[in-house]
Amino acid sequence: MKFQKKSKTKTAIPTASMPDIIFMLLIFFMVATVIRQYSGLKVQLPEATKIQKVPGSKRHIVTIWADRNHQVVVDDIKISRLSNLRSIMYQKLVNDPQLQVALKIDKNNKMGFVNEIHQELRKANTLKVHYFAVPGGEF
Repeated sequence: MKFQKKSKTKTAIPTASMPDIIFMLLIFFMVATVIRQYSGLKVQLPEATKIQKVPGSKRHIVTIWADRNHQVVVDDIKISRLSNLRSIMYQKLVNDPQLQVALKIDKNNKMGFVNEIHQELRKANTLKVHYFAVPGGEF
């Protein structure tokens, strides 16, 4: 007695509506995704008359905020001691050799504090430094 093998039925997945489903998922994720932009510390920028845009790509720029209370934030990292700035910036420089630093320092800060930030940046060998200011003011 021979057993007959049942022929396997092949089930096909309909792919006609696949582009529609993918497009709807793309639209859903574009609408549902929130892009968070870090605003840093509340800093009153000084005024300047001759302002230029920072050259290069924004992805190579690290922003350092320093408010009037001597709190320092590097991108999203709040620094408790200024000496930690050197290790953070050195690590970022190793990861990205084209790194540029954008300083957003409150206009009421003393120059001594700004000089301390510069010394830490020099020790980390991050020498491309830009200052942010608001348009206006007189020289």
